[in-house]
Formats: sequence, C-alpha cells, structure tokens
Amino acid sequence: MSSSILKLTEVSIIQENKKVLNEVNIEIKNGDFVYLIGRTGSGKTSLIKTLYADLKLQFGTGAIVDIDLKKLKEEEIPLLRRKLGIVFQDFKLLSDRSVSENLKFVLKATGWDDESKINSRITEVLEKVHITELINKYPSQLSGGEQQKVAIARALLNNPKLIIADEPTGNLDPKTSLEVMDILIELNQKGNTILMATHDFILIDKFPNKTYICESGKISEIDLKNKTINTIYK
Repeated sequence: MSSSILKLTEVSIIQENKKVLNEVNIEIKNGDFVYLIGRTGSGKTSLIKTLYADLKLQFGTGAIVDIDLKKLKEEEIPLLRRKLGIVFQDFKLLSDRSVSENLKFVLKATGWDDESKINSRITEVLEKVHITELINKYPSQLSGGEQQKVAIARALLNNPKLIIADEPTGNLDPKTSLEVMDILIELNQKGNTILMATHDFILIDKFPNKTYICESGKISEIDLKNKTINTIYK
C-alpha cells in the first residue's frame, strides 16, 4: 500500500466541456496537512469534485485512498466517499434532525446497524471536536461555528483516510474560524490527513503548511514564506 493518500499525474479537469485545469500534478502523503488556494473560479472546486468523483477523471492518472479515479465505476463511488471525510462551507446538516440524529443518519446509511456501537461512535467524534454538550440540539439552535464542528464530526464518523475541507471557514467570523482551524490542526496532529481549500490567508499565515495554488489553469506548489496576498495574486 502506498504512503500516498492522493496522487494526480498530468491530470486535466473538464467541467461542462470546458478544460478548467491542465497538467495537474499533486501528491499528498499520509499525515500531511495541505492547503489549496486560488481565486474564485480558478478551479479549486472542480478539482475537489474530481477527488470525490462528482466530476469524472478523463485525462491523466489519479489515485486517492488507494482507488484509481480513472477506472472508478459508478457503483464504486459510495465506497470511495466512505473513505473520505468531506466538510463543506455551508455545513449541509439536516435541519429537522438533532446533532445525534444527523450523525446517526450517516452511520446507518453507510452500513452501521448496532445501536450501541452507533451511539458510542457518535460520542467519540463529538468528543474529538469538543461539542458533546450539543448532542441533542438542532441546527437552528447552533451558531455557524458549532454547525461546522458538527460537520467535521460527521466527516470523522467512518475513520476517513483523507479529510477534504472545502472552504470550511468561509461562512465564519475570524474568531470562530480560528476555533475550527484549531480543531483541524489538532486532528492532523493526531494522524488525520487533511486537504483544505481556502482563501483565508490569515489562517495560512498562522498555521503554515504545504500549499498548492490554482492559477491560470494550472496548479503549482508555492512557498508562502516572505510572500503576501498581493504578490501571489498579481
């Protein structure tokens, strides 16, 4: 088994018959924390959609969590997504269910059927993001930051090999963004591999890690030391 969690080689990404990104070469190893940055419309979201097979990989080669994206069949997509933990900007919680019921829904949908194990796992992931006291609350009773922490807990349910966080702080104020980021950093320090798409340079500056930039239809690794947002986005 490779130590690479994600490896794309000479990948072109197509969306609506238009080439969005070309010659993409990325490697993320087990235990990495990697940022993906770029202007709105630069291709970040298209790349992420390719990683969880919302867009089909047509050109180049790509493997993620030991699954070949090029050979991936439609019926194999749920297996891929169970190996990933995906955190969205807009939380995507079920508004008519409590925190516990939101998490239980995911576990049952992915094959869990032992009620005691389900309840135990829900407690475990809520402890990891420090919100066990919210277990019986509904999304409407939670702040944006609390909802995002629930979304991160949900992403952890099936012990994913890779957490993909797509602008996880995009709807949050600076203080709450730091709280969410602290949780992601803590999870990474405990062994979770994380790919985070963001445009929040304050967070990148505070928590420096390997960074790829989407720009002019290409993706390249960038050294953010001694750089500012103005020099990156010329």
